[in-house]
Amino acid sequence: MAEQIDDDPARSAHQARQTGLGSDFVPHNSPDERACAANRDAFDRIGLRQGRCGGHGSGRRERTGGEARRTSAGPPETTVKILDRSWPAPLVVGPLDAPARPGGELAVVRAAAAAGLPAVVSAFAERSFAELASAAADAPLWLRTYAFQDRETARHLTGRAEDAGFGALLLALGDRDDVRARRVAAPADLGVRGPFDDVRTLLRARAEWSDVAWLRAATALPLLVAGVRGPADAQRALDTGADGIVVTDLDALPEIAASVAGRCPVLLSGGVRRGADIVAALASGADAVFAGRPVLDGLRAGGRAGVTEALDGLVRELGDAMAFTGAATVTDLGPDMIRTGPHPADAPPTRAAGRPLRKTELHAAVSDPVLDTMTFLNEITSRYPEAISFAPGRPYDGFFDSEQIFTHLRRYLNHLEEQGSSPQQVRTAMYQYGPTAGQIREIIADSLRADENIDVPAESIVVTVGAQEAMLLVLRALMTGPDDVLLVSSPCYVGITGAARLLDVAVTAVEEREDGISCADLEAAIRTERARGRRPRAFYVVPDHSNPSGTTMGARARAELLELAARHGILVLEDSPYRLVSPGRPLPTLKSLDRTHTVVHLGSFSKTVFPGARVGFVIADQPVVDDTDRTDRTDGTARVGLLADELAKIKSMVTVNTSSLSQAAVAGALLAAEGRVSEMNTAAAAYYGDAMRATLRELDRRLPPERREALGVRWNEPTGGFFLTLRVPFRADNAALIRSAQDFGVIWTPMTYFHPGGGGLHGIRLSTSYLTPAQIAEGTARLVRFIEARGAAPHTSSGGAAR
Repeated sequence: MAEQIDDDPARSAHQARQTGLGSDFVPHNSPDERACAANRDAFDRIGLRQGRCGGHGSGRRERTGGEARRTSAGPPETTVKILDRSWPAPLVVGPLDAPARPGGELAVVRAAAAAGLPAVVSAFAERSFAELASAAADAPLWLRTYAFQDRETARHLTGRAEDAGFGALLLALGDRDDVRARRVAAPADLGVRGPFDDVRTLLRARAEWSDVAWLRAATALPLLVAGVRGPADAQRALDTGADGIVVTDLDALPEIAASVAGRCPVLLSGGVRRGADIVAALASGADAVFAGRPVLDGLRAGGRAGVTEALDGLVRELGDAMAFTGAATVTDLGPDMIRTGPHPADAPPTRAAGRPLRKTELHAAVSDPVLDTMTFLNEITSRYPEAISFAPGRPYDGFFDSEQIFTHLRRYLNHLEEQGSSPQQVRTAMYQYGPTAGQIREIIADSLRADENIDVPAESIVVTVGAQEAMLLVLRALMTGPDDVLLVSSPCYVGITGAARLLDVAVTAVEEREDGISCADLEAAIRTERARGRRPRAFYVVPDHSNPSGTTMGARARAELLELAARHGILVLEDSPYRLVSPGRPLPTLKSLDRTHTVVHLGSFSKTVFPGARVGFVIADQPVVDDTDRTDRTDGTARVGLLADELAKIKSMVTVNTSSLSQAAVAGALLAAEGRVSEMNTAAAAYYGDAMRATLRELDRRLPPERREALGVRWNEPTGGFFLTLRVPFRADNAALIRSAQDFGVIWTPMTYFHPGGGGLHGIRLSTSYLTPAQIAEGTARLVRFIEARGAAPHTSSGGAAR
């Protein structure tokens, strides 16, 4: 056991130098020294605005569980209530990782207890938890824990902390860079033999979300997650069950706090030195801050008395800074109380330039995780270029010939001339914007009749910049208010949910069963939404070889869906980009079966012609009655138009038109094939079918039935399209994807991306379209090795898996 604290500063400092412990205290108020330095720079840029005495009244957001009150005139009230405990000030003491002097742990804990503040001690504490808790008296202690190699060690540790009466656990995500290499004896509460020359040998290299989920399931103590970098991380922490989050970037704090919106405490770690820093942090959205460096300096200078002096000084300075701003309580502190100078890296190029925008000032959709999914996948692909990727759902490049573009263009120009266009008219068609609704609508309509048995007038078609624009146009036209709801088959293509998020459209997920969407489930969802006072407007579905699940809707289900939609007065948004690049004769489209104008068909030539053209279309033949203007009608009746006309109006304010050059290239390809896109893609469909079958064969060969049953692995067997899905026994999240790419050289897509209502935690999407047979064989072998390695590791019912 370490010697008792010596309160003589000079003698204790000498002992610290002799034992070499003086440099081993790691304040850990930031997992990264660079983050701490960045926060210091940010604090130095921040100034406080002087307010009137008696309370500023800034309209500060309500803090989580915050109960700050002022009973009479006098100094500002610094009391807060966090995690159901009242603290005299919004300060957390520590964390302590190793003492700066002999007995330093007890000195800090006792000083914090005297101040009524929580103190954070390390899993590698020099004293037992029971002893530290006894020294803390009624003040709460928090345990700073880690991602241990052996989770039984972690389980034992948290159990000892609970037994000792600790108030919370703190786990930092990311690398273990904040753990200093040092020798320790085996702490009594760790449950393992020692000593250890380097405590890091007990830990994994990184703490990841699976560790958070495991720890949440393993303990009843409140859990705080540190290392939260943005709103997506904050939401992930809440979804995983965290009771609080710790932010290490002051500049990111306002955005994160706004996204949390009071659902849990937000604490700032790193760079706090003065009372004014605490005010600036709270005004930026924090509920409390960690005091690390001031505590360290006080401990080094004067032991327990030095820590007490440092804490008293911070609380006194906090009160002075609040009085300067005019804040009566900490809940009065808001962003209007601070003024911020420009960051050197963001300094405006001229004096006339304005301040940089903050993300919190932008639409909330830009912080939605669904908008980050493809960016993250691209980042992983570029970070691990040698990995084989089953992620991109794009056509195989081998079917494209650059010279074909010129052939397609010439074919379309000839067509215009054959139709009687003059050289001037041809030039105008190529060089000018052209009609907003598109200039190749007749050619697309002819192709749809020839290939899909969809017989609609050309006027009901709007040519779009890919199917993505078609989704935006349709949602903007149909969704008129906050009570309008878009129903989606889930798992669902992220493009439609992303478009809905951008337009603030409410989305309700109808979960697919293994054989696809159930009309009974859809009808139940419609009735539920109406019972809630909301109006279901449309249902989005990919009937053929869907993205991401690969399922195909049967003939009976298609008929039932059309009948159900007509009966309930909702539209069906049909999106089927993979049907004409799949082997075999496809089932009829919903639109070809539509007799009541129930289906809005979203089409794309990205898979069938080439993606770079970015040409899609929407068939919107639904009648639209304009009963607001009858002035030009001699009989007084209302004007009747098409939904397509309304979509074209919206498009005129978005992209104005679809590139005339792109339309010409696609039209030339359609004309050359006499509109039969399926025949044009016969070779490609055969290739994609072979790729799908090869992937299924490799999976079956490397994971025969008895082996996959033992592992708890299964997959579906699509007959076409680009995608198939696997269910695995571990949490298939971004952390698992990184490990798969880094250690096994194979990339895939987590199914969580495609579940707008949550879910898919154990799902993997594989895209087979872009790979050669050799890549499929090797990629499948790597994937199976990854699955076996993860499946063989111990895991909990919550989905966490050890590594």
